[in-house]
Amino acid sequence: MTPLLQVRDLGKSYGRHIGCADVSLDLWPGEVMGIVGESGSGKSTLLACMAGHVVPDRGQVIFDTRADGPRDTVSMSEPARRMLGRTDWAFVHQHARDGLRMGVSAGGNVGERLMAVGARHYGDIRATATDWLGRVEIDAGRIDDRPATFSGGMQQRLQIARNLVTGPRLVFMDEPTGGLDVSVQARLLDLLRGLVRRMGLSAVIVTHDLAVVRLLADRLMVMKDGRVVETGLTDQVLDDPQHGYTQLLVSSVLQV
Repeated sequence: MTPLLQVRDLGKSYGRHIGCADVSLDLWPGEVMGIVGESGSGKSTLLACMAGHVVPDRGQVIFDTRADGPRDTVSMSEPARRMLGRTDWAFVHQHARDGLRMGVSAGGNVGERLMAVGARHYGDIRATATDWLGRVEIDAGRIDDRPATFSGGMQQRLQIARNLVTGPRLVFMDEPTGGLDVSVQARLLDLLRGLVRRMGLSAVIVTHDLAVVRLLADRLMVMKDGRVVETGLTDQVLDDPQHGYTQLLVSSVLQV
């Protein structure tokens, strides 16, 4: 079996500051990888480089495309990378407003992504949007309401519907539960876990919250100062951390 995503020696610096350095990983079909670390550890820079939002200084991000097999997305043309971002890839932002069109209705937000891949029949688009609102627990009666009228949790669920409606194979998530109340986080995590499993999605989740990766991630990567210091099965890393930095992260949570 070929990995869905292969990252090889990825690096990005901002002057003297190292964003990420020499990061390599394989992500398999249907697998969820968690990336954790404190603020400034490099996890968000790594995610941005993998997702094509930031051009790395060096390294490769090889994705197993449907049509042409493994291709380095770093060297892809911009139009090809954008099309990948509309079809096989999705990106869930920490702040839902960054991933939504706030001046467009809820149904329009979901429908836009369908139209970007060629859908044109209004009735079919609206029916699919309605179905997806239901999947993310938003009442179908809100289909014509704008996201600005939604709560933070509803906005995040709408962003998830917008991203998943085209059936991507890989989803990047940047602190998907950040800034939400604890009760809202729990509901969102339960929703995400169900969608990931039912759709057989692969995902890369960046978070500072170890409870999030415990629930969602099959494997875990721990970053410090732009470098990977530990990696392994999630339960193994959290229950028996080997690196001193990971031990500190885990113990700090246990002490709260």
